[in-house]
Amino acid sequence: MLISLHVKNLALIDETEVFFGKGLNVLTGETGAGKSIIMGSVNLALGGKADKSLIRSGADYALVELVFSADTKEQIQKMEEMDIPMEEDGMVIVMRKLMPERSLCKINGMTVSQKQLKEVASLMINIHGQHETRELLNIKKYSQILDEYSGGVLESIKRKVKSTFAEYKKICKELEESTTDEKERAREVSLLSFEVEEIENANLKPGEDESLEEQYRKMIHAKRIAENIANAYECTGYSGRNSAGDSIGRAVKELRQATGYDESLEELVSQLEEIDNLLNDFNRSIVNYQNSLEFAPAEFEQVEKRLNQYHHLKDKYGNTVEEIFNYKEEKEERLSRLADYENYIAKLEKEKEVSYNNLLALCNELSCCRKENAILLQKQLKNALQDLNFLSVELDVSIVSNPENITSDGYDDVDFLISLNPGEPMKSISKVASGGELSRIMLALKSIMADKEEISTLIFDEIDAGISGKTAWKVSEKMAVLGKEHQLICITHLPQIAAMADTHFMIEKSAKEGRSITQIFALKEEKVIHEIARLLSASEVTDAVIKNALELKELAAKTKQKLY
Repeated sequence: MLISLHVKNLALIDETEVFFGKGLNVLTGETGAGKSIIMGSVNLALGGKADKSLIRSGADYALVELVFSADTKEQIQKMEEMDIPMEEDGMVIVMRKLMPERSLCKINGMTVSQKQLKEVASLMINIHGQHETRELLNIKKYSQILDEYSGGVLESIKRKVKSTFAEYKKICKELEESTTDEKERAREVSLLSFEVEEIENANLKPGEDESLEEQYRKMIHAKRIAENIANAYECTGYSGRNSAGDSIGRAVKELRQATGYDESLEELVSQLEEIDNLLNDFNRSIVNYQNSLEFAPAEFEQVEKRLNQYHHLKDKYGNTVEEIFNYKEEKEERLSRLADYENYIAKLEKEKEVSYNNLLALCNELSCCRKENAILLQKQLKNALQDLNFLSVELDVSIVSNPENITSDGYDDVDFLISLNPGEPMKSISKVASGGELSRIMLALKSIMADKEEISTLIFDEIDAGISGKTAWKVSEKMAVLGKEHQLICITHLPQIAAMADTHFMIEKSAKEGRSITQIFALKEEKVIHEIARLLSASEVTDAVIKNALELKELAAKTKQKLY
């Protein structure tokens, strides 16, 4: 459930905070008051596209904060999976800060990505706007609607179909690539044999290339290394008057003489003698290294030749010795297949047949599951449409199966066929429904899906498009029924829907210090009646209109008592 919305420095909003209630929350206001800004702020907080132009002029940033209560185990589990800390009271605080250079997303104080924000939002809230209604004009949407309605069992089958389809296509591709004529196979065998033999004859050894690289580097820079080593030896040896070895030797001699007068110096003599011994060891090691720098030209040529062989094979078969060995294994396997080509092709054909039959069986299972659920959806949707003042409705959730056209989604084409007038043939919703009819159809679908989903908050952005009169009243009744089990937030222009509200909010634009600002605030009973009257009136709110508004609000209260 959405507890509150806090918006600051966004478009025309300076700063506002709204606390929503249970049931049906209605938002009304004059055209241009900023209703779209309110909905835009919610979308922004839930991971929508961030546009720096939304930052209010003169402000450094814009901020939107939503506070939810986690009502379901699924919501809490998702938060735990994402390692997002939960508040002690079960609240989920979603914050989006929009700055000129970037945007910042946080959930319960933890910085998250835009993708993570959308994942959490999809569990907390479901937003329906005009763009979603227009999606009903896309016939490809119908299969998605049916599958979402069908739930977990169908989703499990769909996953199997998808993986089996991928396996089948892989076999088909391998079979296609392996089907060659005899001359082409002979050429391939010749090439593969040459490559395998070249790698085998090289007698590569793991780690040898690295050892050769090190040896070659040492040889190529031997002269420079020898000069450095010689200088180091001269500094640390015993041949020069100022060398470290000679100086330490004389120091030992001086200290040794001093011990004849003070025995406590013995410890210092021992330490210096240890340094002298270490320096002797170091000098022997450096001499040994000098000797190792001596090599014959033939030895250098041999190392260079072997290293070039490694470089050549790496250029052709892989960047490392391991990759070259893997390449060799792949080609040996391919040679083995070509040597027994007929059996290899026969095996692939058999695998293709088995995979296809498995795929066909799963597609059939998927299709049967869809058809079973289509009957249930068809019945529920027809009843829901009749509740929304479609007096004569013929509806068919049509599924046409075509085993010759299998995709990763099965072999079904789904369409929603409808006739809204007696005697008229059924046609696809995408071809016959008007704007107002589409809005009611989408509301009917939402009311059905809401009972299946664990999402507690539904937002409807002008669901009333294209409807009025008795139809508007039927829509308000449907929203009241939905509001019994869910929290609804609805932006509307219709007095019928406004009258059915459990909580009514006003969106108003005014001027402050020479600038336009949009505010949103809850209305008390008297103000609610006046706002409904405004929606009912033409230009002036008269006493008669006020009386009509009171009657409409009383009728709504009685209707809710019957519905509940």
